[in-house]
Amino acid sequence: MTARLLIHCPDQPGIVAAVSGFLTQQGCNIIHADQHATAKSGGEFFMRIEFERGRASGEILKGAFQAIGDQFSMDWSISFDEKKRMAILVSKYDHCLLDLLWRQRRGDLEVDIPLIISNHPDLKNDAEFFGVPFFHLPVTRGNKQEQEQRIHELMVEHGVDFAVLARYMQILSPGLVSKWPNRIINIHHSFLPAFIGAKPYHSAFQRGVKIIGATAHYVTNDLDEGPIIEQDVVRVSHRQTIEELVRLGGDIERQVLARAVRWQVEERILVYENKTVVFY
Repeated sequence: MTARLLIHCPDQPGIVAAVSGFLTQQGCNIIHADQHATAKSGGEFFMRIEFERGRASGEILKGAFQAIGDQFSMDWSISFDEKKRMAILVSKYDHCLLDLLWRQRRGDLEVDIPLIISNHPDLKNDAEFFGVPFFHLPVTRGNKQEQEQRIHELMVEHGVDFAVLARYMQILSPGLVSKWPNRIINIHHSFLPAFIGAKPYHSAFQRGVKIIGATAHYVTNDLDEGPIIEQDVVRVSHRQTIEELVRLGGDIERQVLARAVRWQVEERILVYENKTVVFY
C-alpha cells in the first residue's frame, strides 16, 4: 500500500538520513522523494515522500515516527492511500464545475465528490446528471451567517476533506474560513493581483492587455490574498473581442483549477507563511 509523508521543520543536518533510515528500518520502500530548503543554512525545510508501506500497521508507523518528529521539531503527517473527499461550491458559471466533474468521472482526479452546494438553483440538473447530491442554499444579507453554518454542517456530515470554490460568487466570512484553514481552494478569474472585480476581462480589454490569466489559491480572511497554489496565462492581442477573452479566460481557469485540485488530492502542497511549496 502506498503512503505519503509530508514534513516541514527548521532546516538542519541529518533530517534526510533520519527519515530514510527510519523508513528502511520499518521495511518501507521509497518510491519518490522531493525536498526543498529556503536557505543554504538556517532556513525552513520541506519534504514529501511516497513509499510502499511495510508490514507495520499505519498506527504503529505513525507512533514510531513521532520520536523523529520530536527530534527535529517537525510538523508532519502520514497518509495511507486514502481517497480525498471534495465539496464543490458554485454559483451560476458552469465551466469549472463541469470540468471537475468530468475529470473525476473519467479518473483524471482520484477524488470523491459527495456534494455540490450553490446559492442558485441553475446547475442542479448538471449535478444530477453526474449523480452528485445538490444543495441549494440561497444567500442574502439577512441569512448569510445561517447559510454558512449550514455549509459547514453539510461538509462535516459528508466527511469532506477540502472544498473548492468553482466560481462561487460569495465572499466567505471569517467564521467559516477559520474552520477550514488551507482547505478551501478558490479559482480567481485573473492573474492576481491585476484586474480584480466583477468584470476582469472587460477591464483587461479596456487596457489592451497582451496576456490574461487565472490564479488558484487558498481562501483566507484577506480577500484574494491567500497562498497561491497555481497560476497560468494565455497570450492575447488587439484582435480578440471581449467575448473571446471571456472564452479564453474560462479555458485557463479550468486548467489552473484542475491542477490545483490534483496537487491537493495528491498532497503535494505545503503552506508556509503566505506561500506554498508545491512538489510537482
